Amino acid sequence: MTSILSLVRRAALGTTAVTAALVLAACGSDNGSDTGSGTQTSASAGAEDTAGAHNDQDVSFAQDMIPHHQQAIQMSRMAASQASSAEVKDLAARIEKAQDPEIETMSGWLESWGEDVPSSMPGMDHGGHSGSSDMPGMMDTEDMDELMAASGKGFDTMFLTMMVEHHEGAVEMATTEKDKGRYGPAKELADDIITAQNAEIEEMNKLLGKS
Repeated sequence: MTSILSLVRRAALGTTAVTAALVLAACGSDNGSDTGSGTQTSASAGAEDTAGAHNDQDVSFAQDMIPHHQQAIQMSRMAASQASSAEVKDLAARIEKAQDPEIETMSGWLESWGEDVPSSMPGMDHGGHSGSSDMPGMMDTEDMDELMAASGKGFDTMFLTMMVEHHEGAVEMATTEKDKGRYGPAKELADDIITAQNAEIEEMNKLLGKS
């Protein structure tokens, strides 16, 4: 009888031990799962914060540089049919090729930030063009009309003179972004603009016969 009771007690103790082990394992699994989930959520939120970390300067840079680029592209497209110099036509084509994708990039930033994306192209619509005067290097409506009416060597000189001023304005805007902006990709684009457009300013001054 004693041996039978002993066996029953051992079986009961074994069952209890197994049950306790299972409960502990389940708790351990829950804790691990919760910890992992929390870590992933934090990492995800951190990545989003980093990707969207921008300030008012970044927004202003994109909103101003888009129409600034649009005007440069409009001026460059005129060169295809109005310029007489192959060098001027080549330069104009390179300006358009470089700045068009940059407009797309900056528009994407503004959309992701929930900000307004400039839609009108300066000079194409004479109405609403007055706001452009605040941006350095922007041509006014009269300037654009004169360039539109020019052709041959007269166009070449006018285009180069205007585009030097236009580029200098872009470099000024990009320098402000580098100094005061927060969004990494915007500051990198600003640096690219400074490098590329300073090189083009030098090229244009040479075509104008300036040292």
